[in-house]
Parts: sequence; C-alpha cells; structure tokens
Amino acid sequence: MNAYQPLNCDLHDYLEIACLRGYRLDIELIDGARLVAKALTTRTSSTKEEFLCLETVDGPAEIRLDQLLAITPLNDNAQFKRVELAGASCSI
Repeated sequence: MNAYQPLNCDLHDYLEIACLRGYRLDIELIDGARLVAKALTTRTSSTKEEFLCLETVDGPAEIRLDQLLAITPLNDNAQFKRVELAGASCSI
C-alpha cells in the first residue's frame, strides 16, 4: 500500500456523523471494491494513519481512510447522501 495521504479535514465530519449515528454505509474503495458495513468509530495508528472501524457481516474490519472513494448512508433520514472522500466534491 502507498504512503498514507490524510483525508481532507472537512470530510472527517461525515465519518464522525456516520459513526455517532451507527449508519449502515455503502462503501466504495478507490480500487473499485465495494462493501456494506455499519460505521463504528475512527482510529489513528501510532504512525498517524487513520482508519474507519466497521462491523461487517464477517465481523470487525478497518479501512484506511485514504482508500475510501465514497460513502453513502443506507439509513432512512440520514443527515447526508453520497459523499466523495477521495476528491473535493460532496453531495449534501
């Protein structure tokens, strides 16, 4: 995996909302992979890499934030729609 590229600070809010509300997310990765998982929390490693901690059907998982392309909450009445994390554009 490449050197960690921090996520734009403005986009962290969407991840925090998803975690606080326990949203089920449709997660798109920059490599084209896709998964559905419940957002739990974020964490920062000792090397300053940031991760989204998730609950999947197969158990706990973590995704490094710079591997996220977009997240879309699947919950009714979610506070946001699809958010592109790999770029600057967001759909609110």
